Amino acid sequence: MLGAIARWLFKVWGWRIVGPVPTVPKAIWVVAPHSTNWDFPIGLGIRPTIHIWIQYLAKSSLFKWYSGWLFRALGGKPVYRDKSNNLVDAIVNVFNENETLHICITPEGTRANVSKLKTGFYYIALKAGVPLILTGFDWPRKLVILSEPMYVTGDYERDMVPFYEFFSQVQGVKKDWLVNWEKTGVITA
Repeated sequence: MLGAIARWLFKVWGWRIVGPVPTVPKAIWVVAPHSTNWDFPIGLGIRPTIHIWIQYLAKSSLFKWYSGWLFRALGGKPVYRDKSNNLVDAIVNVFNENETLHICITPEGTRANVSKLKTGFYYIALKAGVPLILTGFDWPRKLVILSEPMYVTGDYERDMVPFYEFFSQVQGVKKDWLVNWEKTGVITA
């Protein structure tokens, strides 16, 4: 029922998906830019539209006693930032234990402007052997732009060139990590 509502709202709000819908059983969906709370309902509309259950990681503070049930029902997994744990290895284990799994990660880590990306998504993909699906939220054109599955090799700078090129085509908010790369061609880790 929620899926049907989310798909309907996605369409009513005028959003479209462009690019190939992946057929891989496992993937990390890398979403950028993450600039507004409205990214969440757009993301919920993508799943029933392409018929892939994409789960997401979110800060644990959203999973309160009164709201946690809803975020979990919508595919959310809490991330506990205050504990010293190896989140990369934990997520790799989850990928290894499941035949199919799609997880959405926002490498900016916040809606605020950032000058560099968090790299956990990259190392999860590398260790788990799963592809990245680059997912651009193009607000001016109301497009969700999808990439072909992208496998990483361990050469971070080389692997990130097509990543930066992809997100450079997305219109709307451009945070410093992308603006700096467009000016200098330097990828910061």
